Amino acid sequence: MGKLIAPEYNPGARLRELVAGPDPLLAPGAFDGLSARLIEEAGFDCVYMTGFGAAASVLGRPDVGLLTMSEMVEHARQISQAVAPLPVIADADTGYGNPISVIRTVQQYELAGVAAIHIEDQVAPKKCGHMAGKEVVSISDMVSKIEAAVDARKSPDFVIIARTDARAVEGLESAIDRAKAYRDAGADVLFIEAPEGIEEIEKVSKTFSDVPLLYNWAEGGKTPPLTYSQIKSLGFRIIIFPVGALLAATKAIRGLLESLREDLTPINAMDKMVPFSEFLSFIGLPEISALEQHYKSR
Repeated sequence: MGKLIAPEYNPGARLRELVAGPDPLLAPGAFDGLSARLIEEAGFDCVYMTGFGAAASVLGRPDVGLLTMSEMVEHARQISQAVAPLPVIADADTGYGNPISVIRTVQQYELAGVAAIHIEDQVAPKKCGHMAGKEVVSISDMVSKIEAAVDARKSPDFVIIARTDARAVEGLESAIDRAKAYRDAGADVLFIEAPEGIEEIEKVSKTFSDVPLLYNWAEGGKTPPLTYSQIKSLGFRIIIFPVGALLAATKAIRGLLESLREDLTPINAMDKMVPFSEFLSFIGLPEISALEQHYKSR
């Protein structure tokens, strides 16, 4: 009775079903449970847990590897539980160590209820994929991590996404070579971060027609902002929008606080807010009230 009591479901199987559908899967970025619920309300079938947004919302700091594995897993758990049974794709940074560490990382994220994680080949501490100053580990080191991730998952439906950040460090050809190795190691989806220019994106698409590709529509990032139809025609199966909700929320909150500072009350900004009663309904107070009545002592 009610969404708080979630039915049994297989998020990885649902994600695979969506990826195999006729159209690319759209996954806006959630930086907390509330933003995830808003993505669900808007009618999207999948949520992306952004590591950039996690660092910003939890710490108020940039995405430079400051959050630990346990902090990221707990963040993923909260987002996954907020929108279950919608599948959640979660950022798992570098896997938080060597292949043995990756085994625990995969197990913890899977227990948290997410459908998929992506692991990148950066040297720890990592940086946001659209920041300068990144370094990458050797291909063999990353292949070992992917193999460990594949072996560690409890459900074969849990999706392992291999991300390479080599484009900015070693060039596109190296990124493609790495992605091939990660595919052969068992990755279910490939994520080639930050290609620069349509020609590079087309080359990635043509090279990997045999495996699902993820397109990072990073708002303000290095990758050109292609249209949906362009991305679909290139064969990408997943499109994530990692920071749009975060940037929009920041602008809205900043505007409210500027008004409050100037007027000393929020009276002139009330028309820019969701009404309090509407917000209570949105976050599930009627459901809680119904459950309270259902389990009320007799």
